[in-house]
Amino acid sequence: MPILKIKKLNPNAKIPQYQSSGAAGFDLCAAKESVIPAGKWALIPTGLAFSIKKHYEIQVRPRSGLALNYGITILNTPGTIDSDYRGEIKVIVINLGEEDFTIKVGDRIAQAVLCKVKQAKFKEVKKLDETKRSQGGFGSTGK
Repeated sequence: MPILKIKKLNPNAKIPQYQSSGAAGFDLCAAKESVIPAGKWALIPTGLAFSIKKHYEIQVRPRSGLALNYGITILNTPGTIDSDYRGEIKVIVINLGEEDFTIKVGDRIAQAVLCKVKQAKFKEVKKLDETKRSQGGFGSTGK
């Protein structure tokens, strides 16, 4: 099991935890109170920085309960935290609901998943291999 080193940058920061033994994501909590007006977004600090081992990333994802109950989700989702980033983790939260939404210190605002990453080597070619789909784009495979 990989170990994530965490540094608190703010005394209000909460060390993440998994909410169940089978959870894929751990919770990220707000380190600052914020009000997000309906239809607007805000950058919410967590007060945490991570040391992520090479060949891993952390993906930041919305919390389903916030999305369903309040229309609160994450822009740039999934957000990627690269293994060489050591700054504060902040979450871009958008309020798609009809009322202003208050985030209090310690509220769980997002979930994060540690994922293995492989980097590719790039090779320019004159022609790509053919497939049945080929260049069929959006909606080309049906509903």
